[in-house]
Amino acid sequence: MNWLLFAIGSAFFAGLTAIFGKVGVQGIDSNLATLIRTVFILILTAGIVFSTNAWQNPARLPVKTIVFLGLSAMATGASWLCYYRALQLGPASKVAPIDKLSVVFAIFFAILFLKEQLELKTFLGAALIVVGAVVLAIK
Repeated sequence: MNWLLFAIGSAFFAGLTAIFGKVGVQGIDSNLATLIRTVFILILTAGIVFSTNAWQNPARLPVKTIVFLGLSAMATGASWLCYYRALQLGPASKVAPIDKLSVVFAIFFAILFLKEQLELKTFLGAALIVVGAVVLAIK
């Protein structure tokens, strides 16, 4: 159940991200806001990696690992750039639910690329997320 605690932590901090980001992006370019956020994340995660002795020489990691982490980073960067621009243009209470459609995309991509099986409860949960996002985003 450790994964569940971390998943709840992720959701909690993502909720705070919307609020802090909405306030932080006011008055500056959303791309600059994303850069500043990224620098803070770099410092935080570097501190964690070094304080927990988790550092490994990246040159010794498998190429597949580096490629997919690089692709993940680019997807994350694109997501953050879009997210901060959306927060700059719209209300956090509408942007955040639409952003959570990422869950539906993740389920779809897991089925398509990772060959995970779609269970009925997963389908229903994804459908409810879509309905919820639409309801919350409608004026």
